[in-house]
Parts: sequence; structure tokens; C-alpha cells
Amino acid sequence: MRSVLLVDVFTHPIAQKYLKRSGIAHAIACAYHACHMAVKAGVNPDLAAKAALLHDIGHYEWFTDGEWDYELYKRNDIHAIKGAERAHKLLIRLGEEPKAAKEIALAILLHTDSYLPEGDLEKNKLQQIVKMADEMDEEPGGRHHYRVIDQTTALHRIKKLDQMIDQAGYPIKKLV
Repeated sequence: MRSVLLVDVFTHPIAQKYLKRSGIAHAIACAYHACHMAVKAGVNPDLAAKAALLHDIGHYEWFTDGEWDYELYKRNDIHAIKGAERAHKLLIRLGEEPKAAKEIALAILLHTDSYLPEGDLEKNKLQQIVKMADEMDEEPGGRHHYRVIDQTTALHRIKKLDQMIDQAGYPIKKLV
């Protein structure tokens, strides 16, 4: 039995604050993509969905003369670092098993390489899935962060995703 559900994460005020900033519709779409890929790959879908849901909570806004400046943002982006920290703190606060919280945070940290020095970094399956889920939902110029979904629909989709994870039958064990 999972100790922290996606609905617990999604409805927490801290998650709501940062998900609204980075795009709730994008976060939920990525969580669905990650869940499906995780089940196919034999990866824990609970960890994948949580990491994908929270992968962009480190975003902040870059403006020039009152206008969103996507190029300035891209040049100075460290959202994965900030997001991994925020997600870990939130998950621990909610009662997530510490090893699971760490795995989720690492997947968030490595979902993009925009802040990393040149070169390849070897990623585990969970980290690869979160990166691919994000890429599957991207739109040019960062427009995926501005798609809109109403709160009732969003909550319904999160609850449905929780049910899908429970039905996946993945052997969710305590990580040691």
C-alpha cells in the first residue's frame, strides 16, 4: 500500500503553488506518460508519476520589460535543481518513504540537461522515463507550460491516475 498518493501530493498547498507556476496541464500529462512507460518498462509507476508530476516545480519566471523572456530563462535555467529540492522536502513532509523521495528527487534533478556541463550522464530507467515523459509533452517556446486545465478536471485526472497505479499491480515494496 502506498503511504502517499498522487492526490495527496497534488492537493498540498506547496505543490499547488509551484504546479500553477509551471503548468498543471503539462505536469499531469507528463505524469500519465511516465506511468504508462513505467508499467511497460517494469519501473515503479508510483515513483514515475510522482516525479513527472513534480518535475517542473523549480521553475521561476524570467521577464524583460514586463514580457516573458524564454531565451533569458533558457540561458539561466536551474529549475531541475530547485525542483528536486522542493519535491524532496514536500514528499518527506507528506510521509513518503525516504528512499522513494530520494529516487523521485533524483529523477527530477536529471529530467533535463540544460544546466549540466557537456557530456553524457548515465541515467537509470526511472530518470530516463521522466525525461522522456517531459519531452513527449513539450511545445516550442515553452508553450506547454501555459496550457490550461480547470481544477476539477485536474483533480479528477489525478485520482484516475492513482487508480491506474493501484491497478498496475506493480510490486510496490518498501525500498531498502
